[in-house]
Amino acid sequence: MRGIEYRGLSRIEGPVVITQRSRNVGFNEVVAVYDREEGRRLGRVVDISDEWTAVQIFGSNTGLSVDDTRVEFLGKPMAMRVGPDLLGRVFNGLGEPIDGYGAIFSSTCLDVNGLPINPYARVYPRDFIQTGVSAIDGMNTLIRGQKLPIFSGNGLPHNRLAAQIVRQAKILNADESFVVIFCAMGVKYDVARFFLDDFEKSGVLSDVVIFLSLADAPSLERLVAPRCALTAAEYLAYQEHMHVLVVMTDMTNYCEALREVSSIRGEVPSRKGYPGYLYSDLASLYERAGKITGSTGSITQIPILTMPNDDISHPIPDLSGYITEGQIVLDRELFQRGVYPPVAGLPSLSRLMKDGIGPGMTREDHKDVSSQLFAAYSKVKQVRNLASIIGEEELSAGDKQYLKFGEQFERIFLSQDENENRDIGRTLDLGWKALTEIPRDELLRIKQELIQKYLDPILAEDRR
Repeated sequence: MRGIEYRGLSRIEGPVVITQRSRNVGFNEVVAVYDREEGRRLGRVVDISDEWTAVQIFGSNTGLSVDDTRVEFLGKPMAMRVGPDLLGRVFNGLGEPIDGYGAIFSSTCLDVNGLPINPYARVYPRDFIQTGVSAIDGMNTLIRGQKLPIFSGNGLPHNRLAAQIVRQAKILNADESFVVIFCAMGVKYDVARFFLDDFEKSGVLSDVVIFLSLADAPSLERLVAPRCALTAAEYLAYQEHMHVLVVMTDMTNYCEALREVSSIRGEVPSRKGYPGYLYSDLASLYERAGKITGSTGSITQIPILTMPNDDISHPIPDLSGYITEGQIVLDRELFQRGVYPPVAGLPSLSRLMKDGIGPGMTREDHKDVSSQLFAAYSKVKQVRNLASIIGEEELSAGDKQYLKFGEQFERIFLSQDENENRDIGRTLDLGWKALTEIPRDELLRIKQELIQKYLDPILAEDRR
């Protein structure tokens, strides 16, 4: 069925074409634009007034002219065909297959913009996800249904960490694996190739759905790509009852595309030129994670964003931190000292951690050990700052012990091999091992019975 069609444009401004306003045109409606050679390209409505409609084209405006261009309003939002055959497939940012295997064989099409989830239908996330990475499992625990972004910087190993999480993540008590939705927005080909090769080597490629909108793709495609990826995730989670892990990289490129589109549309800029609706736009993506009543499936999100100039107060990480339930922050100083993964101990946070750890979920000592490690590492930072001023030799004996703890904590707890998969018991044991450097009377955040049960055997073993 064809929609309303108009011939001729009012003007062309880069990837945006302005045409006469048609009746019953909706925001984000899909539009077909035809040039004089009948070449067809898709776009979507991005702005509407009483007299005209602005359409942004997925691609370039080459071949379009004001007089000969035809615009057809299709009368529907952008949709994506979904089905069980999604797994193992590769799509572009518009949800079109690019792996040579043809379209998805299914009659189910879903609006890529998603549908709001009734808050009452949401199930509170509680299931512990074991990533095998001590810095995350021990101190910034990931919970099924959580959105936990990785805040990184240029040159830091965020891609390696995300790939390791994809390989190793599992629900601890259920021992269930995840299907993975991987969405690349504006990244270079070598980054996308790294993930594809890693998925293939680890044998998870058949359980991965890949969306690629690389650096040479149009800006508008970067804005649609994560919506297509999350639409596929919602289908697999809520209709096929799967555990879905969504990795989106790089959210900074997504926001840059949003700023570019906003500038073309002549909108009033906000902080650092980003549109004033950046918060709500990011929320429309992040809030599509979670668990809902009536489905055993779930969507867990790990967005990756590179902070410009390592500035955590930049609008993108700042607003993301408000929307998501914590963040994993990578530290350049740790990375330069050879620590992998270089997870910063103090800025990193998981707000849902307290509800997914403890007896019956991880181990009885998890909360106390994590709290004590945070407190002790905070003291290490203070002592190191003091040592940089007065010199290490002028420190008190107690402060020097904290320096030893800091070195041991980073060497045996934070540092691990890229292919090392630690279970939560091993992670907590390493935490106790690091705490042996702290005087017993300063372990104020741990119950005495736990100290006797877990720390004393380690000290006895060391004495032998």
